[in-house]
Amino acid sequence: MICAQTRVPGVSVAQVARRYNVNANQVFNWLKDPRFAVGDEGAGADRFLPVEIVRPEGHEADQRGAVDGKIEIALVCGHRLSISGPYDPEALGRLIRSLSE
Repeated sequence: MICAQTRVPGVSVAQVARRYNVNANQVFNWLKDPRFAVGDEGAGADRFLPVEIVRPEGHEADQRGAVDGKIEIALVCGHRLSISGPYDPEALGRLIRSLSE
């Protein structure tokens, strides 16, 4: 929270350090630490990811618009999942979270 406040335009590290009774040099050290890098404020929070829906050639949608049950998921960490047929969404979510860590 302290590091995030130093990134507000017009606010100095010294001001934030005084507000929390912390040495400004310590705040500068925290700002160099990768754990407090820009963008980490939302770590662990849910995020939207790009999704591409592709209908394979030769597979017709049924009346509800569902395609012949196959899901392929490419995770940022390099893992790829391919699921055919019915699946448990909660179990799939747990698997994706464990592979993403």
